[in-house]
Amino acid sequence: MGRLEGKVVIVTGAASGIGAVTAARLAEEGARAAVADVDEAGAHRVAEAIRAAGGEAVGVGVDLADTGSVRAMVERAVQEFGGLDVLHNNAAATVLAASRDLPVADADPDVWDETMRVNVRGTMVAIQAALPHLVARGGGSVINTSSAAGLSGDLGHPAYAASKAAIVNLTRYVATQAGKSGVRCNAIAPGLIITSPEREAAYGSMLRHHLTPRLGRPEDVAALAVFLASDESAFITGQTLVVDGGLLAHQPYYADLARRSSAC
Repeated sequence: MGRLEGKVVIVTGAASGIGAVTAARLAEEGARAAVADVDEAGAHRVAEAIRAAGGEAVGVGVDLADTGSVRAMVERAVQEFGGLDVLHNNAAATVLAASRDLPVADADPDVWDETMRVNVRGTMVAIQAALPHLVARGGGSVINTSSAAGLSGDLGHPAYAASKAAIVNLTRYVATQAGKSGVRCNAIAPGLIITSPEREAAYGSMLRHHLTPRLGRPEDVAALAVFLASDESAFITGQTLVVDGGLLAHQPYYADLARRSSAC
């Protein structure tokens, strides 16, 4: 029997990348998964792959910027599987972050508004819609995806990073306000996660800043999501757990000193 046998989960942003791998891993552990994404066709493909592997899953289209769409996603999962035990808020406005999230001096306030609407407001609305169903099952787990970018400064993507910082404290508030109802809320803050061989080649120079001998993979995040979704983490709530290969754990001059030492 899997660690999540009988549990119903929703994973947003699950049509590709970390979300798709996480949804598949949760299903492997016995969960019945609602695979949700603004890319509805992609969500259906991932759900079909899970079913082909012997799991239970349904694809659901959702637009996190649309309150009605978010609430409909939750209701669809509950209607399909009879309840809800885990909500994994993994989706984010990554297209905006990649193309229009400029440094603060040049930032477009409309891009900030849309980023916050999807990443923070969308997450809040999903939690709000899920809470009654989680409580009705005797409790459950909310897992929010933050980011290492929300825990440190950088040269780019300030709107995305600010939204992910907001997720950290939203997580604490939900944990505080829903804890006595049996609902736990934690966040995962991934660092640099490589989702394709092409990206690994592009980011290979970053390896010297990590404490691990390799860069991160979607499976590293999925493993933590399984743990937080399971009863094994029953006494953990209000926490942000970083999955970054030690990237934020050291002084900024670590890589230079390590390279100098190895050259001696």
